Amino acid sequence: MPEPGSKKYDTRRARLRKDAENSGINDQQANEEANETLQNEEGWRSSGPRTRRGQGPKGERSGG
Repeated sequence: MPEPGSKKYDTRRARLRKDAENSGINDQQANEEANETLQNEEGWRSSGPRTRRGQGPKGERSGG
């Protein structure tokens, strides 16, 4: 599952942005539309921290 900032995510965003620009949308709106589209798609959302260290200090972690 690609996450924001990964190469696969950025490649997909660039393609969506290029398609939007070719359909007549200005640069700023094309960038926002591409980001919004990817964030709304199920497989392209961030899954959160993968390691215990990424979850923050031990005393501030939620759950078990």
